[in-house]
Amino acid sequence: MSERHRLRSLLTIAYLNGVIPIKTKPLYLVNLVASPLSFLFFISLASQGTLFLWGVSGGFLLTMLSIGTSLQTDMSHYRQDLKWQDVVVASPVEAPIYVAGMALSEFLYSLPGIAVFVALWATNGTVTAVGAVTVAVVLVLVWAFASALGFTLATYFEDVRETWVFAPLISMSLTVLPPVYYPISYIPASIRFLAYLSPTTYAANLMQSGFGLAHPSLLSAATDWGVLLGFTVALLALASYKARWRDP
Repeated sequence: MSERHRLRSLLTIAYLNGVIPIKTKPLYLVNLVASPLSFLFFISLASQGTLFLWGVSGGFLLTMLSIGTSLQTDMSHYRQDLKWQDVVVASPVEAPIYVAGMALSEFLYSLPGIAVFVALWATNGTVTAVGAVTVAVVLVLVWAFASALGFTLATYFEDVRETWVFAPLISMSLTVLPPVYYPISYIPASIRFLAYLSPTTYAANLMQSGFGLAHPSLLSAATDWGVLLGFTVALLALASYKARWRDP
């Protein structure tokens, strides 16, 4: 399969699962941004506005992590209900192209939400070139590992309803319990080590640094980048070697 056909296949999958649904049912976009904005509203209300920018930073992350949940549900539906993955397996399209196309389609859903949080950041905080690059790179890494995790899980579910059980648990462990919407210093020191078990803690640290809300040492920043990158690579490898591309 030539590179031209790979690119065409990737963009076609992204168009079918991303652009067409957005055109036919734009309320999907509202649903995706509703949860991050809800968390932002309540964290700002509870803190009387002092954690507003922390909430905006967390909204970015939750929007990206929602891609993994959506990908998990969509791919389970296509695999089990529509048998579309069987069609793709029988075609010249390779597994990485299929997954990349699906992940790109979910990313298209996130663009309005990202735009909302960019506007909130720009109007309520200070956007610097270094901060913008930091935020962009972190979001790309989160998108990559969320997509890899969503795809891997989707290949093992036997019923799309199983995603309804695991999706809230994954969301809670990655976005609610870790210090995504608030400073890690708010967690009691005796149990703070638990927060570092979640990769989103390291992503949140970097996001908050990009926002200018935190000023970590060089060693802390290097650790955050190393763990986030390592976790992303590990999940991509897991998706490559352990995901069930063909049903047994």
